[in-house]
Amino acid sequence: MMKIYRYGQVPLSELLIRSVDKSGVTAAVREILEDVERRGDEALWEYTRRFDKAEIDALEVTAGELDAALAGLDGDFRRVLERAADNIRAFHRRELEQLGGFRMELPGGGYLGMKVTPMEKVGLCIPGRTAAYPSTVLMTAIPARLAGCRELVMVSPPGPDGKQPAAILAAARIAGVDRVFRLGGAQGVAALAFGTQSVPKVDKIVGPGSAYVAEAKRQVYGRVDIDSIAGPSEILVVADGMSDPVFVAADLLSQAEHDVLSAAVLITDSPALAEAVQREVERQLAALPRESIARPSIENNGKIILTEDLLTAVEAANALAPEHLELCVEDPAPFLERVTNAGSVFLGRYCPEALGDYLAGPNHTLPTGGGARFSSPLGVYDFVKRTQYSFYTADELADVSADIARFALQEGLEGHARSALVRFDKGVIP
Repeated sequence: MMKIYRYGQVPLSELLIRSVDKSGVTAAVREILEDVERRGDEALWEYTRRFDKAEIDALEVTAGELDAALAGLDGDFRRVLERAADNIRAFHRRELEQLGGFRMELPGGGYLGMKVTPMEKVGLCIPGRTAAYPSTVLMTAIPARLAGCRELVMVSPPGPDGKQPAAILAAARIAGVDRVFRLGGAQGVAALAFGTQSVPKVDKIVGPGSAYVAEAKRQVYGRVDIDSIAGPSEILVVADGMSDPVFVAADLLSQAEHDVLSAAVLITDSPALAEAVQREVERQLAALPRESIARPSIENNGKIILTEDLLTAVEAANALAPEHLELCVEDPAPFLERVTNAGSVFLGRYCPEALGDYLAGPNHTLPTGGGARFSSPLGVYDFVKRTQYSFYTADELADVSADIARFALQEGLEGHARSALVRFDKGVIP
């Protein structure tokens, strides 16, 4: 049962899970990465047999298999996938308006600026088997495609029959993924980071996964870019006394069913709502197919916090910087103005977190573990590079060369000073 606390009774640091025990993971992942880098495809075949218990005919999924998966998909679900893809494209297409670069003119004829260039190759890590999420295919591939990336390469583990879920492959087709490989785990990350005989090396790897996938992304960062290292899912609901406890309980359980480490927290100024949600969570848990996952999540990590008022509740939310924040209040707009740290915010009584997971359009790949204090949801901007440029005329450089030299000499870098002065035969300023 979710416990009820008064605000301040429990340290904020204990409200949301902020780390995962990685005992044994780091060394195991390092061994896999080194092996894939050394042996390439041979290692990938071996790890697929060992970890996925799968015998496969080829590492790469053919275009025909992708087309067949899309054609064979249930008609209603295909319609939902395509509707979600349209909404995600529409939302992320607006981000393109912010990525135009700029150029500023200097008085003497020179200019400065910045150009924006898409990354060439992006790798998508997509969970498979029992945690097959076609929504994650759409959320990772569509922004990358809109950004103009030349090639999208997806890895997703096969089941023991050597196949991947049709919904995953169909989503890849709808989202415009170029190549799909039957690979998962740390070995899939290694293949994307280093390249093998079959798998191309990419510039950035995005997408969620197990502790092994997260640790592999951490270890290859620097060889390639990554989006983030995702932790357990989090939801924080701020609700007033007029909220329906049935709605609130359902929203809390929507995240608790992800993982036994997921965290679901309600902050409210209403003791009556707190008690009603406590009872309702128990009622709904008993009928939840994933109760075996959701119950330990709720009992170990679920909490209800009572505050004096809703403004204090929002202050607590900002301190926690949750992945998902629901503002279940009568007029959410003024409270949104006060939110500074959250991955994605859901406003009002009819905006459950699941809307953002699947259909609304904003991305569901979000910072966890308090990362919303300094990072952002996945978007088009994650798949482009910014390049600065400068042009000075001879007269403009002559006007500033002495100051450049003074600055360089202050830092003990005479070579820098000479490079600014040599064009004008000035020597080095004492």
